[in-house]
Amino acid sequence: MKLTNPLLLLAIGVVVAVAGWLATVLTGRYSLATPVLPLTGLVTMGVIVVLTLVLGIRVLRWRNGKKKKILNPILAAWTLVLAQACAYTGTVLLGWHAGIVVEQLRLWNLRSNQDLTWQALAMAGGGLIMVIVGLVVERFCRIPPEDGDADSGHGAQGKRNKPSAEGEYAYRSD
Repeated sequence: MKLTNPLLLLAIGVVVAVAGWLATVLTGRYSLATPVLPLTGLVTMGVIVVLTLVLGIRVLRWRNGKKKKILNPILAAWTLVLAQACAYTGTVLLGWHAGIVVEQLRLWNLRSNQDLTWQALAMAGGGLIMVIVGLVVERFCRIPPEDGDADSGHGAQGKRNKPSAEGEYAYRSD
């Protein structure tokens, strides 16, 4: 699997921030409630972050050789997928609530109660933590290249050998 591209996350965050800002403007225009998640969502985000970190540290300890027990490859793959999902979900939450904060800052002087702005900032901060943890745990799941990989010619020239028989792995570097 390829690592998550931070520029893609940034682009998604900007697009979702514009959507969040637009949704806030439209809901304000039609006197509807501002579309911000409740603060109880931080508890759910915290559980996801802690679970991702625990599983990521488990993979990291195995990768660094501190565990003698073999790591279940399915658990390692699930950890990687969870880390990527955490990064993407955090990006969406961060972008959406950043768009809400931008619109709320425009109205800062006109309101006496700023609870909605602080709520959106807290949710955006939770999204940022999710992005950071997702990217870090994704790096934990990378396996360093073996000694024989440099000599085999898979990575440097980009040339891939075809399998010699049906049922074998097609590419070692994927």
